[in-house]
Amino acid sequence: MFQNKVLENKVAFVTGGARGIGNAIVKQLAKEGAKVIFTFNFSADKAKAFCNEAKAEGLDITAMKMDVCNKEEVSTVIDEVINTYEKIDILVNNSGIIRDNLLMGFENDDIEAVFNTNIIGMFNVTKTIVPYMMRKRSGKIINISSVGGEKPGRGQSNYAATKGAVNSFTKALSVELAKRKILVNAVAPGVIETDISKEVRDLAEDESKSKILLGRYGKPEEVANLVNFLASPFADYINGQVLHIDGGFKMA
Repeated sequence: MFQNKVLENKVAFVTGGARGIGNAIVKQLAKEGAKVIFTFNFSADKAKAFCNEAKAEGLDITAMKMDVCNKEEVSTVIDEVINTYEKIDILVNNSGIIRDNLLMGFENDDIEAVFNTNIIGMFNVTKTIVPYMMRKRSGKIINISSVGGEKPGRGQSNYAATKGAVNSFTKALSVELAKRKILVNAVAPGVIETDISKEVRDLAEDESKSKILLGRYGKPEEVANLVNFLASPFADYINGQVLHIDGGFKMA
């Protein structure tokens, strides 16, 4: 994006970076010079292939298996990162899942799994990393929300509730950490061309695009560029914001 290594000597920790938006974020941060550690849970093969590809490009990227819902696992992985790099400058909370259905069609697990991953997982990771940022009196936390947090679709009551919580968490934490020079913002993508949105795009492509002013879906790289900007020194006066990147979704 900037092509001048604005994140050189920074250490970035990205949850859920093996595919989709997370994958693009990891790659963009690394291209700007950051040492990037990303976590995965079920996508071991994709994570390994991605790391091999990144190393061939000269990027400093490391993959670590971690379930964000498991507090002990989160603590162990982050301790290992701190022992290796001595700091974490940038945290991107990207891990998230979708299980859409009408309210009466939800199984209990459909609700619990989405809340545990999208909310509890974010709390687990952030609560573990923030003390290290506080000691350095610096840091950037970027939470990946969704347009669904404010403009949900049918069958998204569980997912939309979690993303609305991400937005509120972002604003509340920005107030709490500002005096320690830690900035907290969120990025809310619209419909992006990823595996997780494929079913929605396949079922109602024309209808979905008709709701977007720009008339097209977003690309993971476009979301990654916004995250990269927020992580960079160019965004040092942006705090407590939820930035939408959705092509004008539901404004058409």
